[in-house]
Amino acid sequence: MEHFGFPVETIVIFLAVVGVSIYLDLFAHKKATEISVADAAKWSVFWIALALSFYGYLWGRFSKEWADLYLAGYFLEKSLSVDNLMVFMAIFASFGIKSVLQHRILYWGILGALVFRAIFVLIGTSLFMASPWVGFVFAALVAWSGVQMLKSGGGGGEIEDYSDHWSVRLTGRMMPIYTKLHFDRFFVRHQEIFVNGETAKQVTRSGALYATPAFLCLAAIETSDLAFSFDSVPAVISVTQEPLLVYAAMIFAILGLRSLYFVLAALTRYLVYLEKAVIALLFFIATKMTLQSWNHAIGDTGIHISPGVSLMIILGTLGIGVVVSLMFPGPKDEDAKDRA
Repeated sequence: MEHFGFPVETIVIFLAVVGVSIYLDLFAHKKATEISVADAAKWSVFWIALALSFYGYLWGRFSKEWADLYLAGYFLEKSLSVDNLMVFMAIFASFGIKSVLQHRILYWGILGALVFRAIFVLIGTSLFMASPWVGFVFAALVAWSGVQMLKSGGGGGEIEDYSDHWSVRLTGRMMPIYTKLHFDRFFVRHQEIFVNGETAKQVTRSGALYATPAFLCLAAIETSDLAFSFDSVPAVISVTQEPLLVYAAMIFAILGLRSLYFVLAALTRYLVYLEKAVIALLFFIATKMTLQSWNHAIGDTGIHISPGVSLMIILGTLGIGVVVSLMFPGPKDEDAKDRA
């Protein structure tokens, strides 16, 4: 296949769709109100439909092969994001952030992810195109992530306390902290909280501006997403090395994460085998990338996994994870519910 490149028409359509969608999402949720599961489910359907519409555009305007590469990357990023959303749940629990404020934090967290993904995609695809040997490094990173998930026992252990995360300590060194939530604010001024010296014990040190636990939570969210991108970007690049298709796949997947979070929070104790399906996908991707790099750097093995086959394996693995979870649900005791 020839390189997809950067068609001006596709870039304009992609940026316009993403920009309008973000604006509509912000307008629809401009008030800090609790997001219901039903509302989150409707928005999840909207984001998925939007991603599939872009797939239809690529198929009609270019070819099914390019469209399949994009769609495989999209579903791969979506499935890998499930584990990241579990981390988000632990972070919110560590800071005592309720669902009303979770929505605002996730919004800004996802906007940050759009920027950082663009940087990582450009760097990752450039490295991969510079030398096929880079693929072996990427494959090792993806496989290592799968091993780490296996060692964690599928997320059933103790929830990590993120209130002492390195990003929180770094923020504390850079500026004073106000240890209580102040409405939905990330920062609060000195004169807003100090009344007759009653709140002096609730700040780490005196200053003109204080970071609130909401900002500390956002910092932990952003840094955890950065760490996650070191796994997800190489994984999606293993499907296609075209920067525009990789970025489009990741962005359409990320845009729906906020809505998916609230749906997943309600369903997480039922989809007990979904994370195991994600682990299997990571090892498949590591194998695919190793094989692909071997074909280019050492010698053609004659074994090639087409975009269509990759797409079927990704969808099939996720489907098996969901079906097995429904057939063999996890424990229903109170401890299991608490972990969920």
